[in-house]
Amino acid sequence: MKKTAIMQPYFFPYLAYWQAINAVDNYVVYDDVTYIKGGWINRNNILVNGKACLITLPLKQSSSFKNINEIEIIDNQKILSKLLKTIQMAYSKAPYFKDVMPMIEDLILNNTNIAQLNYNSILKICAYLDIKTNIILSSQLEKDNSLHAQDKVIHINKLLDSDVYINAIGGQELYESESFKQNGIDLKFIKMGDIKYPQFKNEFVPNLSIIDVMMFNSPEQIHQMLEDYTLVMHVVGGGKTLS
Repeated sequence: MKKTAIMQPYFFPYLAYWQAINAVDNYVVYDDVTYIKGGWINRNNILVNGKACLITLPLKQSSSFKNINEIEIIDNQKILSKLLKTIQMAYSKAPYFKDVMPMIEDLILNNTNIAQLNYNSILKICAYLDIKTNIILSSQLEKDNSLHAQDKVIHINKLLDSDVYINAIGGQELYESESFKQNGIDLKFIKMGDIKYPQFKNEFVPNLSIIDVMMFNSPEQIHQMLEDYTLVMHVVGGGKTLS
């Protein structure tokens, strides 16, 4: 049974994103869809002084009339260095800082396009966490780009001979399970377990960037977290947990 997930390339996304990657055979990075301002393409939360703090990667002429892979990162070393300094100051005393920070610096300083940076971060972090999933750029798939929304997702699944499509739990309202079933695809949603880990001596702050997870946990510990989820089947009026 072949499983597929399709998600936009977010900026060092939270743990559930990586659970979805790890749960499937093929993970499609949706880089050729419209950029949405105010989303998670170029920003995320890290831990600063015990609280969630939003960090943002500045973009050049970002617009909802452009696709994600058409948007460049501002070429300003001072601004990028300030962003890195914020991360460094937040986590310099974290147990895995020396392992993780060079990877973050390399990604932020050596990519000029936001889709490129986020795609490369997926490849690097998957390697670091020993995730074996096949990562595919949507823009490199030979597909029917006249399709939109659910129809396009089903189309991509069929191109990849997928039997199961796994999506983030927040996307339940976007899809109709019957349409997937008619195309021979089971629609399921991934729901992260109640995962907690030590963040210095602070009260735990959930749903931060994967940067936070990697700073405080070994790859082996994170790999165990990747398995802590349930799959939920979409039904009218809510979800149903699958065994």
